[in-house]
Amino acid sequence: MSGLMAGFILILMGVGKLGKLIEVVPYPVTVGFTAGIGVVIATFQIKDFLGLNIEAMNGHYLDKLSLIIHALPSIDWQEALIGILTLAVLTVWPKFRSKVPGHLIALLIGSISAWILSYFYADFSVATIGSRFTYEVNGLFGHGIPPILPTFEWPWNLPGADGKPIGLSFELIRVLLPAAITIAILGSLESLLCAVVADGMSGKKHNPNDELIGQGIGNMISPLLGGLPATAAIARTAASVKSGGSLPLASVIHALFILVSILLFASVLAYIPMASMAALLLMVAWNMSEAKHFVRTVKIAPRDDVVVLLLCFSLTVLFDMTVAVAVGMGLAAMLFIRRSISLTQSSTHEQEHGGYQLPDSIVVYDINGPLFFGSAQKALKTVSSVRPDVRVIIMDMTEVTMLDMSAIVAMESIWNDLQKKNIGMVINGLQPRMILKLRRAGIRKKVGKVEFSRSLEEGFITAQKML
Repeated sequence: MSGLMAGFILILMGVGKLGKLIEVVPYPVTVGFTAGIGVVIATFQIKDFLGLNIEAMNGHYLDKLSLIIHALPSIDWQEALIGILTLAVLTVWPKFRSKVPGHLIALLIGSISAWILSYFYADFSVATIGSRFTYEVNGLFGHGIPPILPTFEWPWNLPGADGKPIGLSFELIRVLLPAAITIAILGSLESLLCAVVADGMSGKKHNPNDELIGQGIGNMISPLLGGLPATAAIARTAASVKSGGSLPLASVIHALFILVSILLFASVLAYIPMASMAALLLMVAWNMSEAKHFVRTVKIAPRDDVVVLLLCFSLTVLFDMTVAVAVGMGLAAMLFIRRSISLTQSSTHEQEHGGYQLPDSIVVYDINGPLFFGSAQKALKTVSSVRPDVRVIIMDMTEVTMLDMSAIVAMESIWNDLQKKNIGMVINGLQPRMILKLRRAGIRKKVGKVEFSRSLEEGFITAQKML
């Protein structure tokens, strides 16, 4: 039910054009979490790739890594042989420039090799999908993937703790709404970031709002068939792009291929060695990690961007992609604000400005850059201290590109102080849209002796009249 509600929320997000927000994700954040996911995927495949004797991979990343390191002496050469053979095919096959995906050939060669070796050598044995996984559905027991289609069922008709259908009610929706919102936000974030990664790998451009609507439709249908909430999978997307999938139709064919494979070839798929699957995911992890871009960014990027990159990478590996992206976006936003503050400059001209000689009673304050909550106080604090003989100040704001409410409040405070000192003000070169903001703030009603000018010459003329 939560997944169904999350799907509806995703559709609303897409219709509301909220997908565009993901385009503000900085490049270091994307590279950092993508490389981190690649490292996590690769690390967890070492167990099957080398046939390590580990009963359960429990705990966080460092716990699992410790288990892998301590289990290295238990390497199974048979598993490692099949894994290395599959990985070698994956590495060499692209050089033949064949249209047949190397992943398919590698799995085929790995599976056939394992079967031939086990046929001629009785002691040769490797773990396969069939030996690793079993199922029991409606009294039917088997190995590998169950060749059974899911059945349709309304989520609210499923039994609760008392064995009776839960039923659809406002109370149920109210209780599950927070979980549904969480699922929708996390799903949209992962899906859109996955699309950004795919854009970088394929050179194409996705429509984020269509992506959200598509994910929403999928998540509204999945629960009706007993499915879990779904999001884009970076590993499978990377495998698809590297295999030549460049259109949305690739995912449709992918889904149909899985459906046919489950229904018709489940018994054959059971023979695929786990070591071959691990080798396949090792290659996928390498491709999606974009190691060259990671190293290049560390070498040439500004120090702040390198910090964001390494932080996102570390948090993705040690904790979670969602945490990494949230922290990375927050840090990138703070660094952006700091950089924007440095772009705002103010200077005082008491004798000459713009080719005009200034009398002792007129001072020009030249302000350049955006005036917002981070920079307004810094840029305007010099205006509050003027010489006793100054009667008019000219604020040259020709180069001011932005004016937010914090800046308006700061300017109002300065105007009030100047008014108490009987000092007039001329605001020069401010863009019409920003003048409109000041008028809406009530500048004409609250503050006296304030005039606007469109050019520096007009500003000096106006200042002379105000003396």
